[in-house]
Amino acid sequence: MELAPLPETLAATREALHSVAEQIVAPARKPDNEIALTTTPGGFGTPPFEFAGSRFQVRVDEAELVLERDGAVERTPLESLRDAAMLLGAELLPAGPPEDSRPLRVDPVAARRLAEFYAFSADALRRVRAGMDAGDAASEINLWPEHFDIAFEAGPEAEGLRANYGASPGDEQHAEPYLYVGPWTAEPQGELWNASGFNGAALGYAELAAAGDPAATALSFFAARHRALRG
Repeated sequence: MELAPLPETLAATREALHSVAEQIVAPARKPDNEIALTTTPGGFGTPPFEFAGSRFQVRVDEAELVLERDGAVERTPLESLRDAAMLLGAELLPAGPPEDSRPLRVDPVAARRLAEFYAFSADALRRVRAGMDAGDAASEINLWPEHFDIAFEAGPEAEGLRANYGASPGDEQHAEPYLYVGPWTAEPQGELWNASGFNGAALGYAELAAAGDPAATALSFFAARHRALRG
């Protein structure tokens, strides 16, 4: 899979979709207090869930919010948090929709690039997780609305070797998406551990996109850090 060039609208779109994840999609997931999301076609959303006798899924497909209930699909454009949340109603958002009615700056092209990066990263994480052994006690792969990253944790915690393996769409310190490995307590040294802003390793979007085989480069990145931590 190739990684396409990123538009200048990426940061604004990322911030807008992050708000949608935190304030609409995650709150809609039932049972209450379960906020973990997942990658879905065109972006991210809840896993399918049972509630009030129906089967639901709430997701973002590029620049639209999608509600699926018992196989029936409804969509609405992401124009503002308040307007988009009206699609879900009081059943899924009993506290009501967000009050924020400011326009969401979601560019469909940038949203598509983010969706592609999430899909690319999810595949890489599944493959590296599958190569770990039982001693790593790897968690499930989730997309977390607080940081808007997709990740899992693995490694023996008692030995100080547990780490997060993930992918971020970018943040205040990183303009572009990146892959990362973040040890919980270990402080490894050396050229493998090059991250800025946190203890660990990072591989940026530009380097991935320039690689002849981005998928193999991603796997190599994760596997090398896992081997280094496990010794």
